[in-house]
Amino acid sequence: MSFFNPFRPFPPLFSPSFGQDKKAQELYAQSIKLFGERKAGEAIPFMEQAVKQDPAFTDAYLKLGQLYEFTRRYDPAIAAYRNAIRLQPDNPSSGGAYQALSTILLRLGRYVEALPYLEKFQTLFPSQSPQAKRVARQLETARFGQEAMQHPQAVDPKPLSSVLQTTPSQYFPVLTADEQTLVFTALKPEGDEDLMTATFNGETWSPPVSLASSINTPENEGTASLSADGYMLVFTACQGRKGYGSCDLYVSRKTGTEWSAPENLGPTINTRFYESQPALSADGRQLYFVSDRPGGKGHRDIWRSEFGQDGTWSEPVNLGEPVNTSLNEASPFIHPNGQSLFFASDGHVGMGGYDLFVADNGPSGWSMPTNLGYPINNSEDQASLFVSANGKRAYYSYEEQKDGISQKSRLYTFDLPEPLRDRVKPVSYLKGIVADAKTQKPLAATVELIDLKTNQVVSRVQADSQTGQYTAVLPSGGEYALYVSVPGYLFKSLSFDYTQKTIGDGLSLRVPLEPVISGSTANETLNNLFFETGRYDLAEKSRTELDRLAAFLQTNPTVTIEIAGHTDDVGDAAANLTLSQKRAQAVVAYLTKAGITPNRIRAVGYGKTRPLAPNTSDENRRLNRRIQWRVI
Repeated sequence: MSFFNPFRPFPPLFSPSFGQDKKAQELYAQSIKLFGERKAGEAIPFMEQAVKQDPAFTDAYLKLGQLYEFTRRYDPAIAAYRNAIRLQPDNPSSGGAYQALSTILLRLGRYVEALPYLEKFQTLFPSQSPQAKRVARQLETARFGQEAMQHPQAVDPKPLSSVLQTTPSQYFPVLTADEQTLVFTALKPEGDEDLMTATFNGETWSPPVSLASSINTPENEGTASLSADGYMLVFTACQGRKGYGSCDLYVSRKTGTEWSAPENLGPTINTRFYESQPALSADGRQLYFVSDRPGGKGHRDIWRSEFGQDGTWSEPVNLGEPVNTSLNEASPFIHPNGQSLFFASDGHVGMGGYDLFVADNGPSGWSMPTNLGYPINNSEDQASLFVSANGKRAYYSYEEQKDGISQKSRLYTFDLPEPLRDRVKPVSYLKGIVADAKTQKPLAATVELIDLKTNQVVSRVQADSQTGQYTAVLPSGGEYALYVSVPGYLFKSLSFDYTQKTIGDGLSLRVPLEPVISGSTANETLNNLFFETGRYDLAEKSRTELDRLAAFLQTNPTVTIEIAGHTDDVGDAAANLTLSQKRAQAVVAYLTKAGITPNRIRAVGYGKTRPLAPNTSDENRRLNRRIQWRVI
């Protein structure tokens, strides 16, 4: 971060006055003349001689501080401003020295040193004046920074891999849910920004390559966001493409290994204003982004849009308070849990510049953002953060600084400290391949996750049409049904109970789908039907499964099916046979009530006679207690 723009004129912070010594005045004037000629380095010795000649020359100390600061010599600048304040500590004309000194100290993270100067500076203004409010904000920063550094988070960042460092800088890392595919923005020597990708094989990262020739151009592309499965990408381009404003958002989708030609997200998302820094939800159906369009709370705010069933993005909604402030928010990242929003802001109280925060979306709206603390945040600008699906790891870029100037940016990772890990509701993921059970041909299946308590779709993703690959996020804290379906095939239902379990690192599951063939012996288990022990009454949360089966029968009006009930070997065999028959009949009754003609459904009870596994363990017995269906 640079403190001053070297191309702006000398900052007229202080009105000139002159010391009593004529020689000091001449030296002062010569220094000002040289700086006016853009010769800052030559101007400094004359101003240094001026304060030596007249140690009470307050204005010379002020200008000397500015010259040092302009040439990025911060320690001498601090000393010069301190001398100016020492000479006239109570004079309002020293306000510029207080302002400059405290700003440097805050930006260097020297909060303890800044506090007494800010406290004195505040007394020079009426309590409700704009100047006093600005100083009060700086005081908040100094006190927060001091407290944060006294209670650091247990964080040990490490470079992600030297293999990735093929360009002068890398930043804005995003990953797939399994953390095996990485996309980041790379700054090339010629100044072009491109999107690069690398893969992780469990031990090492591959050398990065251009994401796609259809995406990268001689102009800049950057700040990308990936869906959890890595098959949908939204990125920012600010010139070189036909767009609507200064920066626009574009989308590309991957089929097999090829990315489609990017498409502008259109005038609902993009305007004549600034749109950038996208963040996709895990299933790609929510988009968060930054814009300075009218209707916000500050200059740049975070907005959100939903992807509808009609294939269009909804009118973006401002997240409002308490996330957005009267200043700037940046680089949102919505965690795969769909609730935790990480973002940068210079409007919330932090350690100076942009800090990273997290807020959670609940029934009553967004929570008050929490600062991620030191050393994740420091006195420099923090750009963005990506947190893994399981909440264990974080990825970000760190800018190495020299004399306040960014030298290079590298990708880093660290284990999320316990206080933050407890805050992030972790998720797991299920990935694999969907294929025809008979031919092994990959299938472009729809994979839907449904909350059994609410019967609401939590996420919906598509398996790749060329490879059959899919990735679905599995949230914690509930019971979920996962449905894999393709027209012309029996749907597959899977069950996941995460009400008590600790989320793992992910599951891999190949999903073979059986084609709809009359008289086939292939059957599917209805894994989301629930009965009390020894009873045949269907639990309310079974509705999701039964509605799916009814929809299948309505879509395939010529199909007739058998509903088969099975039990384990516990209890009387005759009683088990009766129970299995009644459970199958309960399913038929539900389907009939849903409008399916009774002669299309046959109920059969097999009791314990057709186990899937030996009844030698509780887990095997659970597998054997089931309802199956097949086409007859």
